[in-house]
Amino acid sequence: MPLRLENISVRFGGIAALTGVNLEVADDSVVGLVGPNGAGKTTLFNVISGLVRPTEGSARFGDTDLVKGKIHNRARAGIGRTFQIPQPLHELTVRENLMVAQRFGAGRIDPSRIDEILDFLNLTHKADAQAATDLALSEQKALEVGKALATEPKLLMLDEVLAGLETSGKRAFMTMLARLHREWNLAMIVIEHDIETISRLCQRCVVLNFGKVIADGTPDAVFRDPEVRRSYTGTGAAEHA
Repeated sequence: MPLRLENISVRFGGIAALTGVNLEVADDSVVGLVGPNGAGKTTLFNVISGLVRPTEGSARFGDTDLVKGKIHNRARAGIGRTFQIPQPLHELTVRENLMVAQRFGAGRIDPSRIDEILDFLNLTHKADAQAATDLALSEQKALEVGKALATEPKLLMLDEVLAGLETSGKRAFMTMLARLHREWNLAMIVIEHDIETISRLCQRCVVLNFGKVIADGTPDAVFRDPEVRRSYTGTGAAEHA
């Protein structure tokens, strides 16, 4: 069930957040979405998940039109996402957060699936903890992934899920994400500034700058691209040789 975006443009007043973006994501792929701050990465996620309606262009996930319809239709179609800042539901336990997400996305409660998610994310021992107050940052990040998994996605969109973690925590989380892709048969789009993470986790990398796609290819090829280097550093490739 591939994702296909064609000529997606988003304007907020006189500001062009995205301009003519084309993107396809195959069923079994892991795509890194990178670019400097303000490049349009989260806006693109918001278009796919229904939080922002594009000014122009079309977006489809399999047979589902992502431009029209209600937000929950995206989740029911198989699109799950995380947010850069964890957003647990206050006054609810970790398990209850997953149950709410599952009800929203899958339309039912499946306790065995909730237990499977808790076990995979190493949160079983925190299942009855208060999600908003009793979790370390790495556990909050894991719960954010768990809420997306509870919607039973075919495409998982991760918005800087490693941000704020120290080096060993990032590597452990990255290993978990690689295992998630392999064992749960998910396509993924990953927004991440850490080049090591993108290079190790993703088969393909798409670079946005000022709302436009400036590169699309393997991580090795993309991060050698002079235009990509300039977008991050303001300098040319020769100065990084």
